[in-house]
Amino acid sequence: MSIASISMYVTPEPLAEATDALWHFLRDHLISAGVPGVPKELDRATDYRDVWLRPDLLLSQTCGFPYAKSLRGKVRLVATPCYRYPGCDGAWMRSFVITNRNERVSSLKALQGRRAAINSRDSNSGYNLFRATLSPIARGTSFFGEVIQTGGHDASISAVADGRADCAAIDCVTYGNIARYASERLKDISILAETPGGPGLPFITRGISSDEDVEILRTALRAALVAPQLEEVLDGMGIVDFAFLTDGDYDSLLELERNAVACGYPEIA
Repeated sequence: MSIASISMYVTPEPLAEATDALWHFLRDHLISAGVPGVPKELDRATDYRDVWLRPDLLLSQTCGFPYAKSLRGKVRLVATPCYRYPGCDGAWMRSFVITNRNERVSSLKALQGRRAAINSRDSNSGYNLFRATLSPIARGTSFFGEVIQTGGHDASISAVADGRADCAAIDCVTYGNIARYASERLKDISILAETPGGPGLPFITRGISSDEDVEILRTALRAALVAPQLEEVLDGMGIVDFAFLTDGDYDSLLELERNAVACGYPEIA
């Protein structure tokens, strides 16, 4: 039996239900196409990072930065979802630098010496794009007074809202989902700036998959886009299309890292 795990955007709760519904459609399509070992349900027990390199991986979603840094050549790109939220442009997305509106921060420069929240140091949206935004300002200095690691965008939003952090970078899909399904969480949040953009979070499969295997997965995703029974499901997830990108498209994320290093700001500090 293979494993499937789509865990990047499953909160608030309506998103988990929609993701399950999408998987059930894909599952049935793949079974009809003769794919062996298709799991009945998505795996919710395994940490998503532990799924990416499993030899039995059928489908998962990863962040673009770890894909570009360490996963390519070991997994295969399937498709990159395109979302309809502000900050998204086809398969490209950016992050919003948020602050607590009660602090009335007026510029990125005004964040110097304050406390920043990051979700993890391998995150594109919460770290790499944030670093790219700050590097022209920091220019070789320790810009923040403190950096805390929260483990997730939801936790970073909470940290800014309750005053444990002064700022964070939240990807536009997460922000859009929360604005749509849990807008009360953003009542004390203000968007200070937007980061540069880059390719979004791709669906991947195991590295030993053949071109035919990948095409079967892509065909299932194409079918999902036009399936009447999934119209509300995909709308609920904010998905409007799937793009089929190449490794070269994800090089832009590494270029952002190189530029930050060249500015003397190799890490958020």
